[in-house]
Amino acid sequence: MSQDHKQHQSLSQDQQELLIATVREVARAEILPRFRNLAAGDIRSKTKPDDLVTEADLAAEARIAAVLREAFPEAMILGEEAASADPTLRAKAAEADLALIIDPVDGTWNFANGLAVFGVILAATVRGKPVFGLLYDVVMDDWVVTHDAAPSVLARDGAAPQRLQTAKGGTLDTLTGYIHLYLMEKSVQAQMAAALPSFNRTFMLRCSCHEYRLLAQGAVDFCLSGMLTPWDHAAGVLAVQNAGGVARFIDGRDYDTAITKGYLLTAANEQVWQEVAAHLAFLK
Repeated sequence: MSQDHKQHQSLSQDQQELLIATVREVARAEILPRFRNLAAGDIRSKTKPDDLVTEADLAAEARIAAVLREAFPEAMILGEEAASADPTLRAKAAEADLALIIDPVDGTWNFANGLAVFGVILAATVRGKPVFGLLYDVVMDDWVVTHDAAPSVLARDGAAPQRLQTAKGGTLDTLTGYIHLYLMEKSVQAQMAAALPSFNRTFMLRCSCHEYRLLAQGAVDFCLSGMLTPWDHAAGVLAVQNAGGVARFIDGRDYDTAITKGYLLTAANEQVWQEVAAHLAFLK
């Protein structure tokens, strides 16, 4: 391992505070003013009709990326919208000694349709492994943050950070979680649908930021996704792990942003992970 790699394994407190302050400032300037105030021309589709991008996504990513390039000149900057334009950036970020990964408006469909379930996600990774995660609620101006092996906390101005703890879990029929059914391959959707009644409840928020926040806070038991975009998962995986949870691919591989195929199962604890993975073993 290079010396340069070693020194980038952690972000300093000042660097973490800069990332948080940048996201908050850009959200106030570029995202909130556009919420429920988008013109028809401010919204367009990308890969399919409900895969949206708005002027808020583009403006926020540009401003956050500009700050990060100046503050972290050695880092690889990966934004969701930049990766949409140049897919090769994703592999480069997975190999980088330090990558900063931006989802400028996570939950764009919700945002574009006036639903206040969206946020900003920012992660730092070292060779594909998360070392910092920020899950920011733009509307409420609070954030889940974690770094390295430090506890995940919910923070806001004027209040002491609240340490987070994942749920205790239980038997399969008592578990509640997020399953991204319609983002999975068509070939497994029917089999997955048949497995759903064994759980207490499954649903999705169309917003990884809030799904991972609620999992880290102990409100739900698990999240399963087959769409492995790093801007959706890197920060949330670390936040859940540092709140007591477990994150692995359902075939047992550890999380790494370089992995592009498979099913990522993030759970409240090892017992929950094993129960859900056994029930959904057909995904291996």
